[in-house]
Amino acid sequence: MALDGAFLNIVKDELSPLIGGRVDKISQPSREEILINFRTKGGTEKLFISASAGSARVHITKNNIENPKVPPMFCMLLRKHLGGGKLVDIRQDVLERILYFDFEASTELGDMTNITAAVEIMGRCSNLVLINSEGKIIDSIKRVDAEMSRERMVLPNMIYTVPPRGNRLDFRSCTKEDIINISENMPDAELSKHLIKIFEGISPIVAREWVNSAACGRDVTKAELCGELLDRLFDEIVKSRSERNFTAVKDKDGMLKDFSFIDIKQYGGLMDTVKFSSACELLDYFYSERDSLSRMKQRAQDLYKLLTGTSERIARRLANQREELKVSADRDKFKLYGDIISANLYKIEKGMSSLSAENFYEENCPEIKIKLDPRLTPSQNMQKYYGEYRKADTAEKILTAQIAKGEEELAYIDSVFDALTRTNGEDEVNELRAELAEQGYIRSAKLKGKPPKSRPPLEFVSPDGFTVLVGRNNKQNDQLTTKLADKTDIWLHVKNITGSHVIIRAEGREVPENTIRWAAGVAAFHSKAKNSSQVPVDYVPVKLVKKPGGAKPGMVIFTGNRTLYVTPVDPYK
Repeated sequence: MALDGAFLNIVKDELSPLIGGRVDKISQPSREEILINFRTKGGTEKLFISASAGSARVHITKNNIENPKVPPMFCMLLRKHLGGGKLVDIRQDVLERILYFDFEASTELGDMTNITAAVEIMGRCSNLVLINSEGKIIDSIKRVDAEMSRERMVLPNMIYTVPPRGNRLDFRSCTKEDIINISENMPDAELSKHLIKIFEGISPIVAREWVNSAACGRDVTKAELCGELLDRLFDEIVKSRSERNFTAVKDKDGMLKDFSFIDIKQYGGLMDTVKFSSACELLDYFYSERDSLSRMKQRAQDLYKLLTGTSERIARRLANQREELKVSADRDKFKLYGDIISANLYKIEKGMSSLSAENFYEENCPEIKIKLDPRLTPSQNMQKYYGEYRKADTAEKILTAQIAKGEEELAYIDSVFDALTRTNGEDEVNELRAELAEQGYIRSAKLKGKPPKSRPPLEFVSPDGFTVLVGRNNKQNDQLTTKLADKTDIWLHVKNITGSHVIIRAEGREVPENTIRWAAGVAAFHSKAKNSSQVPVDYVPVKLVKKPGGAKPGMVIFTGNRTLYVTPVDPYK
């Protein structure tokens, strides 16, 4: 999955309304992301640029992206050189994966100068480079020194050079003869891979789609590129020149896999497709969830590390305790040995290493051999086995309680981890920090000023007009279920899976089955099973939900529940 040169060319056209606009604000949401607000004749637009290896891109965004309180150095540099500047042009060299944003800006002395921001979309080599009017690099979001690359260094005061590129065809203007000529002396290979080598700016999904349509789903090689197959392939290429079917594909679990500017049919029924009205809208949708999770991981890396380590430690402790419990399960044999020794004390003499006697607890009284400690008296051997029995019996009771407590703690840690993956902003992360501090997992941080005010539960409206509330974290789940909800409201939660508490506000009305099923889908969406299908969700009136004394945040018990199997519902759509 990659943003290819052809798709980037369409993005360039969609960004043309920004030309003539002025830079209003620049921020840096994370280490490799830049957000530039433009004032244009049509209003304010937000240009998002990412140089991240796994999600490099540039497009207009409608998302509200939270920024750090202290701007990074590169952000300050961009503000210095581009702040208040006017965008005069956006360029692309054929279908190369680089967009050049040309600005007119004023220097510190008030003189006008030309500045170019080169957005390089090249996988792990992606970058954002600021270039002055003399073609020298001012700085870049990722510096590349000689140890990283001997072919092309990207450092301040160096002359900016474009990455090396091969001599390849432009699919928008090539002819059938061009394809034949460039293919003649090339080795045989899978046809889709061959097309990637001969065409500039084409991603694997486009090449595979061309071949899939031309060869009717058959696997073909470059050697077969002639006659009718060549004619059909060229027809597909010509069709793509004007095609604007912005399509994303996702698997049956809802995970987004790839995207393109052409219709995607190569997966058949294995994948679902989602259509968009523009290239920028597709990119904004495709990466928003991935980047949201990645961004939160950067800001809460210590919490992820703490929760992962704590979860692993609890799991190891539980495994050891379960092994010890298995040993305790054999405790009855110690009592048996003690009873048999007690009944045969008259036969035993000090110094004996074993006793052979009848096992009167079994039918036909078979003979049993019991090991004795020759250093102990007969009575002491008997008391030794009774002592082992009592020890094992006590250990079983203690271990059973400890295992139950450990499983509850593990479920709690998993629930905090799940809530952390769904956080949306630093305030929610800080709420989880405070919760973990209250539970003794981390030290309480001394915050300057007043502590941040907790955000209210998420609120949605069902298709039938009922208000549906969703807890953001465990503490809010408790407040939502035990304080905010009325006894006649409906409580929902995924079955045996970590997730949010969900409340349907009944308000004296009977809640229809359609609303319950919709709210169950919302509960599945706000859980660890978000990307699954047929998720079990329990629902019950709030009056039947209780919180045990001393239970950890978010932990409740309930009776009289019913279970629905639903597909997660995204309530934000």
